Amino acid sequence: MAGGQAGHYVSPAPFDPYAAEKDDAAGSGLASASQLSLTWRRFRRHRLAYVSGLLIVVAYLMITIVEVLAPYNLHSRNIDRIYAPPQAVHLFDNGKFIGPFVYGRTMTLDMDTLRRVYRDQPDRIEKLRFFCHGDSYRFWGLVDGDFHLVCPAKDGSFFLLGTDRLGRDILSRILYGARISLTIGLLGVMTSFVLGIVIGGMAGYWGGWFDLIVQRLIEVLHSIPSIPLWLALAAIMPADWSPLLVYLGITFILGLLDWTGLARAVRSKLLALREEDYVLAAQMMGAGSARIIGRHLIPGFLSHLIASATLTIPGMILGETTLSFLGLGLRAPITSWGVLLTEARSVNVIALYPWLLFPVIPVIVMILAFNFLGDGLRDAADPYK
Repeated sequence: MAGGQAGHYVSPAPFDPYAAEKDDAAGSGLASASQLSLTWRRFRRHRLAYVSGLLIVVAYLMITIVEVLAPYNLHSRNIDRIYAPPQAVHLFDNGKFIGPFVYGRTMTLDMDTLRRVYRDQPDRIEKLRFFCHGDSYRFWGLVDGDFHLVCPAKDGSFFLLGTDRLGRDILSRILYGARISLTIGLLGVMTSFVLGIVIGGMAGYWGGWFDLIVQRLIEVLHSIPSIPLWLALAAIMPADWSPLLVYLGITFILGLLDWTGLARAVRSKLLALREEDYVLAAQMMGAGSARIIGRHLIPGFLSHLIASATLTIPGMILGETTLSFLGLGLRAPITSWGVLLTEARSVNVIALYPWLLFPVIPVIVMILAFNFLGDGLRDAADPYK
């Protein structure tokens, strides 16, 4: 009204202090979102962890078809190409587009240094073949095949990362080695998780003398340096064991020594959760300890366990690489990244043939990827963020 005071309107609806937040959540779909959806939404905002997760997924998908991806068979030898340096892939020659190709090479022996000298021949263009037939193999040791994603030209060569002292392709051996190095991390984590969840769960739920013994055992294991303990346990494995038994033995050793940190985390969580009302209700209804731990307590911090797993796997990979590099882990004919790095133990070899260090690159990349993924999962699963 003109010249007077404006009227006041009082809503008869009950006051809701969280109405604004609810409207915002409803508009973005958060009000009805599950905990898994909220975790996934937070994880996708962590760009580095998201990219690392995609990289890890791609790596594990690749090891399922290594025989197809590798240009050569794992054991193929090229006696005319011993210690050959990496070959560069070209697309153009004299300004003309040709497609992916490498230049042919000639090898001469330097009589002064007794080194093999490889020189590219620009007049020899060797076009790469794709989806082709090349070296024969047994897919997963079961099915014979010779189909490859990429192959060298007929009577040509394609060594993207060079060759070793026996003329074997470094790239192909790195791809084959990924199958062992990546799976040993998963199997080791499974062993570690079974021990950590079972022992830590019983210690946290029961307490008393069992908890006291477990904590003293963990302290004893933590007081021993990891690498000497790995070496001692790996050294007692019989030298006449088959490669498969050595692989399983190394996996068991890595899992056996890595359960202590997870056990302490599980124990601390269960000490806090066992006093909750829903645990008391389950006990009064007659549920056993195993059911209460497995169905009521562990699901409460399952996201923490998943994040811990992604942070534990790189330690397993690094442990296998260390043992194999020192000669106490996996041995030929099994090929892993650690076994490949044994070729580069000599300083003279590194100085003359630095491409033998290429297997350390996937080790570093995968360890960083798992750590970034673990950090992202831990932040995404935190209900207080």
